[in-house]
Amino acid sequence: MIGQRRHFQVAHRPRNDDESILPLINIVFLLLIFFMVAGQLSAVDPFEVEPVESAVDGQPGPDEFMVIVGTEGRLAVNQDETDLEGMARLVAEHLQRHGDAARVRVKADGRAEAVEVVGILERLREAGVERIDLLTVPET
Repeated sequence: MIGQRRHFQVAHRPRNDDESILPLINIVFLLLIFFMVAGQLSAVDPFEVEPVESAVDGQPGPDEFMVIVGTEGRLAVNQDETDLEGMARLVAEHLQRHGDAARVRVKADGRAEAVEVVGILERLREAGVERIDLLTVPET
């Protein structure tokens, strides 16, 4: 037994073409799932807004308090359309939760009337907001 060669026969199955494509199908499905999940990460504004251009670049965080000012007096707070009274109520709640660290970001449409935007900024100041960021788009 020692030193003797043994010959084992290995049973070979006929090669199936479907087996070679299974890893490719798995990868395609994983990529599909990845892009479906990644596509849900960015929030969409409730109406079209074209921000003002700026030379400074800054990105808002996902949990920031955001006021969106559109054309024709449209207003939204944190992706929900509202009016000035609703904005004042939500800002007051935000100030109670965050106190002195409260920060409000304003994203105004570049086509909106400057008087409207300034009026909303003044309402935010009157409500007690000390830190207001006006979001813009970097110049190209």
